[in-house]
Amino acid sequence: MKLESKKQYIGWMILAAVLFLCSCRPAEIIKPVVMPEPSVEGDAETELFSRAERVFRLSSYREALNLYDEYLFRFPEGQSVPAVLMRKGAIYNALGSHESAHSVYKQLLERYPDSFLVPEAKVDILAALYNEGHYEQLIEQADEVGTYVTSKAHVLKLYMLLADAYVKVDSPANAVHFYTKSLEYMRYPEKERLVIKLKAAVEQLSMEDTQFLLERVTDPLTKGYLMHRLGRKRVEEKKNEEASRVLSDFVREIPDHEKAEEAHELVAEYERMPPPPAVVYGDYTIGCLLPLSGSYEIYGNKVLNGIHLAMDQSESWQDGGSSIRLSIKDTASNPDEAVRRVRELAQENVLAIIGPIISAEAAAYEAQNNGIPIITLSQKEHIATIGEQVFRHFITPAMQVRKLVSYAVGTLRLNDFAILHPDEKYGETFMKLFWDEVVSYGGQIVSVESYQPNETDFGDPIKRLARKSRKTGFQAIFIPDAPAKAGLIIPQLAFHDISKAYLFGTNLWHSDKLATMAGKWARGAIFPDIFFPQSHSPDVRDFVRNFQETFGDPPGFIEAIAYDTAMILFQMIRKGDIQYTGDLRDKLATLRNFRGVTGLTSFDESGEAYKSLYLLRVKEGGFEELRDR
Repeated sequence: MKLESKKQYIGWMILAAVLFLCSCRPAEIIKPVVMPEPSVEGDAETELFSRAERVFRLSSYREALNLYDEYLFRFPEGQSVPAVLMRKGAIYNALGSHESAHSVYKQLLERYPDSFLVPEAKVDILAALYNEGHYEQLIEQADEVGTYVTSKAHVLKLYMLLADAYVKVDSPANAVHFYTKSLEYMRYPEKERLVIKLKAAVEQLSMEDTQFLLERVTDPLTKGYLMHRLGRKRVEEKKNEEASRVLSDFVREIPDHEKAEEAHELVAEYERMPPPPAVVYGDYTIGCLLPLSGSYEIYGNKVLNGIHLAMDQSESWQDGGSSIRLSIKDTASNPDEAVRRVRELAQENVLAIIGPIISAEAAAYEAQNNGIPIITLSQKEHIATIGEQVFRHFITPAMQVRKLVSYAVGTLRLNDFAILHPDEKYGETFMKLFWDEVVSYGGQIVSVESYQPNETDFGDPIKRLARKSRKTGFQAIFIPDAPAKAGLIIPQLAFHDISKAYLFGTNLWHSDKLATMAGKWARGAIFPDIFFPQSHSPDVRDFVRNFQETFGDPPGFIEAIAYDTAMILFQMIRKGDIQYTGDLRDKLATLRNFRGVTGLTSFDESGEAYKSLYLLRVKEGGFEELRDR
């Protein structure tokens, strides 16, 4: 169970507000709950209850249980029945009979809904659920229980139960939140045990959750642990500048924290480090890591053509400023060779590296270790998280799904979607991303069907879709597969009377094969792509013309993305103010809306490119650009 960002946090706040209001009632009603004292001396009923209570306080639980059962048998309507049921629940919990405890508490709630013991019983039911291992059920019921609590002791117990339950369901961000809330109500020595739990939960946080909580937590103890964890993580990632900034903020804001001294020592260590080596102004070298031999040679040469055209264009604008040269290295599509080539480029004091497209991960780690900014042209998952020097400029599944769903919901006003995907990694990846994105926009996935990648007859999954369509209806179908498969599937959809739904695909659909195979049934199908040679953009038209005049062939998306990547670097260098690799790295990290032939490009704080993709539609005889950019 993961943190659900703002929605999850709002849920926390609602529950916390309810509990806070309840805990702020007058002092006389927030005293710890005590059992009623006997009111009539010598009365058989009160005598039996008093005897059971004395035995209970001696922790003779089985003997006490027998006495409480005797009381219920002899006085089923007695005034102390609610108290007896509470004691029985406590005994069952102490003896490990949690289901029995749960049952007794429910009996109390059903028979005595107005008893002052109801809040405690409800909290103790949650405790029984926790002891039974029903953590999800506990979390679901906590909101309702929170409206009943009337004492600080109950509030604390509820917070702790929620925090412990969230630990069990692998949701450390929620656990950290409720452990932090518990700090407001707890004193030593219990507080020391709570802090141990809090620190353990913080250590389980992802960096995304750590940063999310840091923006919201005000408690200095928890905030210190969060800042310390974020700083240490940035140290591990060799993001030294960011680590120094986070840890310096920590020392300045919370100087008395137990981790402050350790943070101060790390900051002092960074300050003693020598500055990065300077690059000679006016003589910049950009490294290129490309597979210029081996099975991926054709792609390496496509990238190189895009970079060379960017160099030619950049030099034609030069007005006597700094010069740029390229150092081109062949990776041979081999990770070990890529690492060796990065080391060679480091010896040449290159300002940055473009590539590779294959073996990108190994090269990225080596560039990070050498402090060289590297812009990879790869779809490798999480590659930009390797370190602060690593960037990725390429089309990704997440990028495509964001564009599609934004258009489908925001422009077409669609709400209900179906997914038909191949049962393999590509299809599964797109299916999950599309589903999550639709839900984040408030839409719904009403049907998901899959098929084996080697199938050519898709009748069975399409029939299931058709039945779902007749029952609940959907407005669009997402089919993340290659054009050859989509070209077979789309006519079969029409055969089974699924012809009114919008068809959405991936950039693989940008192929004449789709239109040829699916014919008229594919018209109107929509998909994203990073480059459209027939775009109305003057920049794109100029790029296509110049590329074809230079190399004799029209450019594809690989040449276009390589051209834009090189142009980003060349324009930064031409503008000056670049003295160190760190200067260039900082400019890349703050790049916003660079206008290139592959659309607008920005880099986020992790080094991941954010692209404004083209949205294309199949028409008779080809494709057309949808004007939503």
